[in-house]
Amino acid sequence: MGSWRNQTTGSDFVLLGLFFHVPAPKLLFTFIFLVFVMALVGNSVMMILIWADSRLHTPMYFLLSQLSFMDLLYSSTFVPKIAIDFLSGRNTISFINCAVQLFLFMTLVGAECLLLAVMAYDRYVAICHPLHYSVLMRPAVYGFMVTGTWLGALLNALIHAIYILNLPYCASREIHHFFCENVALLKLACVDTSLYESGLFFSGVVFLLIPISAIIVSYGKILSTVLGLRSNTGMKKALATCSSHMIVVSLFYGTAIMKYVLPKSYHTVEQDEVLSVFYTLLTPMLNPLIYSLRNKEVAGALKKVLGR
Repeated sequence: MGSWRNQTTGSDFVLLGLFFHVPAPKLLFTFIFLVFVMALVGNSVMMILIWADSRLHTPMYFLLSQLSFMDLLYSSTFVPKIAIDFLSGRNTISFINCAVQLFLFMTLVGAECLLLAVMAYDRYVAICHPLHYSVLMRPAVYGFMVTGTWLGALLNALIHAIYILNLPYCASREIHHFFCENVALLKLACVDTSLYESGLFFSGVVFLLIPISAIIVSYGKILSTVLGLRSNTGMKKALATCSSHMIVVSLFYGTAIMKYVLPKSYHTVEQDEVLSVFYTLLTPMLNPLIYSLRNKEVAGALKKVLGR
């Protein structure tokens, strides 16, 4: 692909990620492109199935369609830029494009954190309060919850993006990442960023600690209810319904905690990039597979569509 060129204009940044310091960049690019295609197809199919099959017009599947939409945006935000850089041999990004990437990244991370908590609450109500499910999760309620997740994430992203992009940057504009991430951009600032880091910690509490606490409480209640069921069939059905969501939660929050909660001394810049690849590229590809393979209703809807 030719040598990487990092000449920039006064406002350009240089992305130093993924293909640097790897022995087989073409193999890595092929892998990333295949993951992107699978994520694109998988999440698109999931949204189409939920929209087309009336049996899937329920709160749980509406929330799942939102998750698929977020995952679709995740992959589409980063992979096209990665592909352009690799194929052209350039690894620069303009200030405006960097701002867009940063804003979308912060929005999607925040929205998914909150959405996974809403999905856990939905399962809690369905299993622990089934008689009140139609009231507690009526369209107005879950519509309000989803709107709240998007608006909260958008506001949070806007505040972070405005602050970070107005920082004075040093002479070096080399971002040690494959996209414009807030933490990576902070390392280029020529001023004390301790105040912002305190704000980042607060955001972490709101968008990470509180949602994961709500998820743990919800599934603790679900587990208590399931263990009290006398019917083995009911127990298996309840566990099957929740298992897919628990796998997705573990994948997303596990990598997020390792990257943003553990002290910096526990992980290197290279390890951070691997973790970022996991939750920005691999998780969006795995989510539709997890839900389709472990969900009979989704599998049934797919068979119905293919059988036509």
